Amino acid sequence: MGTSKARQPTKTAVPKIQPLPRKTFIIDNGAYTMKAGYAPEFPPPEDEDTALSACSVIPNALAKTRANKVFIGSQLSTHITDWNEVTFRRPVEKGYIVNWEAQRELWEHSFLDERTVGSEDLRIASPEETTLILTEAPNALPVLQKNADEIVMEECGFGGYVRSIGPSLNAWNEVYSLFGDPPLQKPDAPILPVECLLVVDSGYSHTTVTPVYNGRPIQRGIRRLDLGGKHLTNYLKEVVSMRQYNMVDETFVMNEIKETVCYLSSDFSGDMEKTWKANQRRLQMEPDESITVEYVLPDPNAGKKGFMRPHDPLLKAKKRKSLLSGATTEALSEDVLILGNERFTVPEILFTPSDIGLKQAGIADMVLQSLSVLPTGLHPSFLANVLVVGGNCLLPGFMDRLETELRQIASAECVVRVRRPKDPIRSTWLGASRFATNREELEQVAITRQEYLEHGSGWASRKFSGAIKAAPYLGLT
Repeated sequence: MGTSKARQPTKTAVPKIQPLPRKTFIIDNGAYTMKAGYAPEFPPPEDEDTALSACSVIPNALAKTRANKVFIGSQLSTHITDWNEVTFRRPVEKGYIVNWEAQRELWEHSFLDERTVGSEDLRIASPEETTLILTEAPNALPVLQKNADEIVMEECGFGGYVRSIGPSLNAWNEVYSLFGDPPLQKPDAPILPVECLLVVDSGYSHTTVTPVYNGRPIQRGIRRLDLGGKHLTNYLKEVVSMRQYNMVDETFVMNEIKETVCYLSSDFSGDMEKTWKANQRRLQMEPDESITVEYVLPDPNAGKKGFMRPHDPLLKAKKRKSLLSGATTEALSEDVLILGNERFTVPEILFTPSDIGLKQAGIADMVLQSLSVLPTGLHPSFLANVLVVGGNCLLPGFMDRLETELRQIASAECVVRVRRPKDPIRSTWLGASRFATNREELEQVAITRQEYLEHGSGWASRKFSGAIKAAPYLGLT
């Protein structure tokens, strides 16, 4: 019998491992605006203004004018001159993307379609060669997260992806100088997050308090208030419409008025007393001039923008006198809103939501609730590092009011420091850009398109949270 040769074992083909793309694009997908741009290479620019020059702010809405013309994204800033009765369609509600049809159209127009992208610095020419960092609000529903993952990885086809809780990215910013502390990192060392940071994010659709430890949010300490800039604008519309002109359909105009005239009062009862005209002793007195102001409404036909000016109690009498004397109609045609206690009672609901019947804690009480579930030993560290971001913190008096209330409810031995970054609207994007320069940390939470297609959205969520460690090969890219 002849001898048979031993069968050689067949070699199985090893699948080629896809590396994480080096190019990183960041979208801080807010309800009012998108903050977007490419992350720099390591080391990031030391000057904050230089770093923020790569970030563009784009309206996150589609708008329809009275002439039934529809504009999208950046066109709102360049194509619309008459904002009267403009209606908006926003893909983000309550902080979460719920209308992906509109959001995808905005992304296509702003970043992906070379015919409509406003700047080459914003164009994503090859999504498969780009890693996307997308922010989300805390405690998003899994079904919404799954929708986002499918759009990013399957429809847009990005080569890499990170879905991160927005407020936690602020821990990667250089906040030591903001709080007056000496820097702990060496200039040439990789960027690392601050150890303890309590982030108060008060934006367009909601307000959140997020304790961040070593760059990771502490989930059980996150608190949310369902009030934001949109609710302040709507509340101001209702109050003004009841007292003066019907401004219910003038969302954009009333938002401009809110940003111009509203402030947080440090003495609410005192300011109410100054503007209260029903008091018998003040019936013949005009409202206090330091609080009551006039806002001249914009006139698109004449090309005039709205502006604030001091209140003139004799304005109506002067108009009648000018009319009888044959004066020009320019001053007579002005539409003026007189704003008194509306200036501070409207933003007051952020601190006392019960004023409008909302049974939720105000911002300062939310901070206390957040700390109550954390170890007592961490309270001083978090109270000494309270960072406030979002558009609402730009209201005059917001920072002083928050710090004052926190001092009243905090323990006597705790130092309370409340700070606001130079640009609180783009601060989250800036933190993400600094985080992206630390490739080792980025690869711990990022996934590739190959990994997503292999493992799915549920596995991706665990990877984003840091529950799954990165494969060793990623560190070699």
